[in-house]
Amino acid sequence: MDSQNFQCFRVDDNLMEALFGFVATNRKSPKSDSNSSNSNNLISSSSAQIVILDARKSQNMAIVLKSLAISRSELLDALTNGQGLSVDTLEKLMRIAPTKEEESQILEFGGDTTRLADAESFFYHLLKAVPTAFSRINAMLFRSNYDAEILHFKESLQILESGCKELRNRGLFIKLLEAILKAGNRMNAGTSRGNAQAFKLTSLGKLSDVKSMDGKTTLLHFVVEEVVRTEGKRCVLNRNRSLSRNSSQRSNGSVISEDSASKGEREKEYMMLGLPAVGGLSIEFSNVKKAAQIDYDTFAATCSALATGAREVRAFMSQCAAANGEGGFVREMKGFLEAAEEELKGLTKEQTRVMDLVKKTTEYYHAGASKDQEAHALQLFSIIKDFLCMVDQVCIEITRNLQRRKTSSRSVESSPKSPASRIPVRFPNLPQHFMKEKSMNCSSESDSDF
Repeated sequence: MDSQNFQCFRVDDNLMEALFGFVATNRKSPKSDSNSSNSNNLISSSSAQIVILDARKSQNMAIVLKSLAISRSELLDALTNGQGLSVDTLEKLMRIAPTKEEESQILEFGGDTTRLADAESFFYHLLKAVPTAFSRINAMLFRSNYDAEILHFKESLQILESGCKELRNRGLFIKLLEAILKAGNRMNAGTSRGNAQAFKLTSLGKLSDVKSMDGKTTLLHFVVEEVVRTEGKRCVLNRNRSLSRNSSQRSNGSVISEDSASKGEREKEYMMLGLPAVGGLSIEFSNVKKAAQIDYDTFAATCSALATGAREVRAFMSQCAAANGEGGFVREMKGFLEAAEEELKGLTKEQTRVMDLVKKTTEYYHAGASKDQEAHALQLFSIIKDFLCMVDQVCIEITRNLQRRKTSSRSVESSPKSPASRIPVRFPNLPQHFMKEKSMNCSSESDSDF
């Protein structure tokens, strides 16, 4: 593009100022004298206005004020009555709130107020009418955000309690942990670590790092496959018992013949039946996974932060009542605060109860975890979530391997195999601190006392 084409393009300065709060200066236009004239008019118009604040800050404030879909009278009515402003409007006003020093500078202005720049003019008339305008806006914003924060907090409490209940339903998850413990003891047989009663829950994340002697499988893959096979075999046994009872009733006590399927076919059936149970384990722990996403620091501070905010609003409300009597703003805030303070008391007790439940659940699965200064109270959920993701991935890999076997020759698949034909998987001894005695109770004989 040549220079002549560039000269044909002109920037709309008024539009630039309205959109970006910026007026280009020292513009050069060799083409038109009218452009220079317009530029001089804009500069002189701008210089006629009195700017008290920093010029750039004043311009940015004016841009935000132009975006407010509310008149000055509507704003004054809302601040007087304590209602009528959207969250968006309140947030924008707080974003441009002047400092106490800037408020003093604006209110001390004694010249022609019609010459004040847009932002200064707005603040001057607002603060003259309502000296505590921005304190009121802050209180109204606190009230507007309160319900959403409380709702999110209540949802977090519900998720944590439900997550603990899911972990209390021992079932297949406990069987998986028991299988890990037994595998670890078998690998460490004959050593001082070969008779562990429990293991450290943080070790779950390391199971995929422990590889067999030939490097073809991991301890996690081996354990999951064994549990899948066991669950599949249990399903077949239950099904056969049911069929046997039905057959006995129909044939007056005759016994059905044994399954004539080959061992390979039976193994495949066990795996296919067991995979949905183990692969669907993470679905049963949906709240555990949600609990792992909760930001503990934010959650723990919610009630205290809201209570502090409520106390600050009450103190300000008392000042307003002492200065101006119990007007609309004070009445509106008083009703809100009474309900909020009562609700926060109840939620603080509920938070204590739920966190006690979380602590008991954590101690059950990971004894001594509460003494770990580096671990936060919700770490248990993160550990189990990551472990379940690993189990899901292993189940996907097992399914793929089964699908590959379907493409192999049926003759090879159905050939008789002796029980010894299955090559045992060998693992090296586990690291010394991989298993830790008495760090988790895995017994499946009785339910936990929560």
